Amino acid sequence: MWNRLLRRLPEPWWPYIQLMRLDKPIGIYLLLWPTLWGLWIAGEGQPRWSLVAVFVLGVLLMRSAGCVVNDMLDARFDRHVARTCERPLAAGVLHRKQAFLTLLALLALAASLLLFLNRPALLLVPVALFMAMTYPLMKRYTYLPQVYLGAAFGLGIPMAFAAQTGEIPPLAWLLFAANILWVVAYDTEYAMVDREDDLKIGVKSTAILFDDLDRHAIGLLQLLFLWAMWLVGSQAHLGLIYRISLGLAALLFLWQQWLLFTREPQRCFRAFLNNHWVGLVVFAGIVLDYLGRL
Repeated sequence: MWNRLLRRLPEPWWPYIQLMRLDKPIGIYLLLWPTLWGLWIAGEGQPRWSLVAVFVLGVLLMRSAGCVVNDMLDARFDRHVARTCERPLAAGVLHRKQAFLTLLALLALAASLLLFLNRPALLLVPVALFMAMTYPLMKRYTYLPQVYLGAAFGLGIPMAFAAQTGEIPPLAWLLFAANILWVVAYDTEYAMVDREDDLKIGVKSTAILFDDLDRHAIGLLQLLFLWAMWLVGSQAHLGLIYRISLGLAALLFLWQQWLLFTREPQRCFRAFLNNHWVGLVVFAGIVLDYLGRL
């Protein structure tokens, strides 16, 4: 449905849509769900709707900006990877100046949202911006870019608590840590898709680091994520419905492990995409658990 709507836009817009990866909303979902977890728990099931709108728009704009930066920095690598060689910058459909102007426009729109945040949340904005802009460089220097991505994707959680409550309690950092575990797990699945190409061009990832232990490492990270989220539920006084949602998330992880068994790139990619449902199931559990108290 989303792509059908995008297809109605003028054809000249499409290279920019692809540059911002709006035609592939999985990244938006994976950034959005943990942010909404934070907002709902911080607001004890009743977050301010103005903040929900601000954070949803912020996720959309910053994920798009991050994709533009990624393509600007990685265009010469992307040309040598089967999955990315047709991206607008790698394929020469757009030029760096056009991408840079797109990035400036996205950052200007994101900056307008800062007017709706309080001071504690604003203090985290420079950190979030720095991490979003520098993440693409990590794969050149470390085998742990997925950990950096997890921290970058998770900063919406303490920001949500700060915006909603004016402070960042330990619970927020526990949820932040749980999110890092989840991100490293699913982005390792994603990196398994490109592992052979990455080895050829010298790009690093946890998929390369874990090597033959990749599935075992992902399984351990998934178990640690579920344990951390169980602790989050205990501290937030979430009940049975939330714990059922964690059980459903565990079943989804088992499905992913089955997909990963042969390490075929397409199956690894399907396992990665399945994490959208993990995030959605956990969010539904949080929402329904709070609604059950009303």
